[in-house]
Amino acid sequence: MAAFAAFLHHVAAFALVAAIVVEFVLIRQELNAMTARRLALADMVVGLSAGALLGVGLLRVFYFEKGAAFYFGNAAFIAKLALFFVVALLSIYPTVKFLSWRKKAPDAASVPAIRRVLHLELIGVVLILLCAALMARGIGS
Repeated sequence: MAAFAAFLHHVAAFALVAAIVVEFVLIRQELNAMTARRLALADMVVGLSAGALLGVGLLRVFYFEKGAAFYFGNAAFIAKLALFFVVALLSIYPTVKFLSWRKKAPDAASVPAIRRVLHLELIGVVLILLCAALMARGIGS
């Protein structure tokens, strides 16, 4: 079961990264109703995959891996979890914008800010990967 939980965790992580990249590509295109719908769909995948990633990750921490004491005693894990929540908070702004575009025309003026946020999200994901590698090597304990 631990191997399957690890598999699900990795699938959710890859889906999250892919969906953020799709948002990043779509936001560079001409903003119209179709692009807005695609952005909202990609953003829904971001949210669902982030939820799955957190849920399965917590199951791994508490039930399938080295135990909560190991993880919560590891600075790299704490940094990884904190970065995850920072990325989640960052994602609120694009989500609100994408949802608002379902009711009214896309707002081109907000695109630069959305792009900056998506850049920050991707940087956060890279830092999460660094923390995961450190944690897996026992660094931070």
